[in-house]
Amino acid sequence: MDDISPEAFIDAISGYQKTAAIKAAVALDLFTAIQNEDGELSRIARRVEASERGVRILCDYLTVLGFLQKETEYYRLTPSTSVFLTSSSPAAMGSIVDFFAAPEMMALWLDDPVVFVRKGGSIGLGNMAPDHPVWLKFARAMVPFVAPTAQNIAQQVGGWPQAPKRVLDIAAGHGLFGIAIAKAVPGAEIVATDWQAVLEIAKENAAASGVSARHHTIAGSAFEVDWGKDFDLVLITNFLHHFDRPTCVEMLSKVRRSLSPGGQVLAVDFVPNDDRVSPPFAAAFSFVMLASTPQGDAYTAREFEEMGREAGFSTVSVAPLPPSPQSLITFK
Repeated sequence: MDDISPEAFIDAISGYQKTAAIKAAVALDLFTAIQNEDGELSRIARRVEASERGVRILCDYLTVLGFLQKETEYYRLTPSTSVFLTSSSPAAMGSIVDFFAAPEMMALWLDDPVVFVRKGGSIGLGNMAPDHPVWLKFARAMVPFVAPTAQNIAQQVGGWPQAPKRVLDIAAGHGLFGIAIAKAVPGAEIVATDWQAVLEIAKENAAASGVSARHHTIAGSAFEVDWGKDFDLVLITNFLHHFDRPTCVEMLSKVRRSLSPGGQVLAVDFVPNDDRVSPPFAAAFSFVMLASTPQGDAYTAREFEEMGREAGFSTVSVAPLPPSPQSLITFK
């Protein structure tokens, strides 16, 4: 029989302390300092311009959490910490703290969580308000998290027997998915849609990637804007989970009508198993949607298949996108 313990409850209720520790470590660039100063405490403290006592306690706590290892009085990075949390790493993703731990998001989650449970959805930021500053934070902060997935998909598309010539990127945000396609398929023209302020960030990223001439934007709501027709490929990345099933079907129907003959749709999303409690990351995403949208959800493969058929697609397939916790949903 398992031991009876309140440990899981205490760990959950004090989760904000873990957020604070990571937020502080990223702001100080602590992990890079540990790497560069060979884990020696006094040198780390001087490098990050913080008290030795504060750095020691923070490093010990991060060791308890599994982000560091401690050898006598020296601190060492774990392999994952070295890859994802040192600013010198090309896979660094510390910037996502700026979105996940933004004051707006923290307030949305913690001010009164009973409200969104009782209502079955969120008010406030969950209304997907156009040009809300938090979406600018999202577009800038989440680039390191989505970039590997965008490149993965672009490599797949680049290997298709017939490369897409016209690509629509819905709710493009940072624009990375469409930009990755443009880089992988030299002849592809990209049309990105989103709110105007967010599209400015996509334009910056397109310019930095050297594809501005083939990256075009249309500002407005994806449900209202006329983005045109005859697209060989439509990207719907991290978008459908914001809505209920009828709204997803509405969007997929609009998308299907804009496809060229033989065109297809690629969606990226968190897809839990039918039991809705596995795998952990994808299954937990339903709660994220409960807290941050009016009626969003994490949909199972079966539900995506049903929505796709209702929208008029004959084939819907779901495949994992490792190492990301997300999946690729293909509608044809």
